[in-house]
Amino acid sequence: MSGVSLFIIGSAAKYNSGSGSGSGDGLGLTNAWFGGGVYYVTVFSTVDRIIFSSDTSTAVAKGPMSLARRGLAASGNTTDAWFGGGLPGYYLSTVDRVIFSSDTATAVAKGPLSLARYALAASGNTTDAWFGGGAHPSFSRVDRVIFASDTATAVAKGSLGESRSALAAHGSTTDAWFGGGISDSNKSRVDRVIFASDTATAVAKGSLSLARNDLAAHGNTTDAWFGGGYISPGIERSTVDRVIFASDTATAVEKGPLSEARRGLAASGNTTDSWFAGGYGGYAERSRVDRVIFASDTATAVAKGPLSLARDRLAGN
Repeated sequence: MSGVSLFIIGSAAKYNSGSGSGSGDGLGLTNAWFGGGVYYVTVFSTVDRIIFSSDTSTAVAKGPMSLARRGLAASGNTTDAWFGGGLPGYYLSTVDRVIFSSDTATAVAKGPLSLARYALAASGNTTDAWFGGGAHPSFSRVDRVIFASDTATAVAKGSLGESRSALAAHGSTTDAWFGGGISDSNKSRVDRVIFASDTATAVAKGSLSLARNDLAAHGNTTDAWFGGGYISPGIERSTVDRVIFASDTATAVEKGPLSEARRGLAASGNTTDSWFAGGYGGYAERSRVDRVIFASDTATAVAKGPLSLARDRLAGN
């Protein structure tokens, strides 16, 4: 199969430090792109496109990434997405750019991250992306990718408040919130990165309702929804927490759950809804896509058309 490599370490149920979450910023977009991931021991370069207006259909596979990998992260703007980091069998600093208007082509490798790692998270605005945390082993480093000069190596900025991997992130046009993850234990911590002063260490804000890793996040300009995650072997969660940016010192409020418990999922969306895709739950990789409607987020998320193939530790934008 084109765009596939093998990574042999045994059953996917036996490792829990990877993350497939990306920011999925969805800044006014009409589609979501979900890239990479793993099914048992097969690592994919596949990129699926979900059209929000027809989200009951199976996602369509588009042009692949430049190489197969899992545990990557993604952020972007209204025209392009940048997928960074990951692990195909060795740690990667590779950043691929997917151009939405020509998404049947293979993604182009751009300037790398400053540090090879996987199980990281990303968020950004219309001009830049911040990739934070990750494993190699665990890091607090935050890299800034400038979209207009993305052939240069990403610049290391102020760090997260503590080292961790398998976290998730989403933000507004001015700030990013990095939540959850794992280092010595599962974390409920949420750190805020202020884009205008990104050389400073991120400030700890109100926590998630539940400490967990391997979750995903998406939101709009006022709130972020952190969904899914992993507590301990065999214990995935369907929990969805809402972080309100204007009052981010409070503990996140638990909202309506995903339709099934899973970890290693990814999220993307637009200003009104989030789509949480893929992941691992019930001792199997999932192709399921759940839609969270922000205006009625106390209801259980509705299952929509699936990804083109089941996988976890993917990324979304």
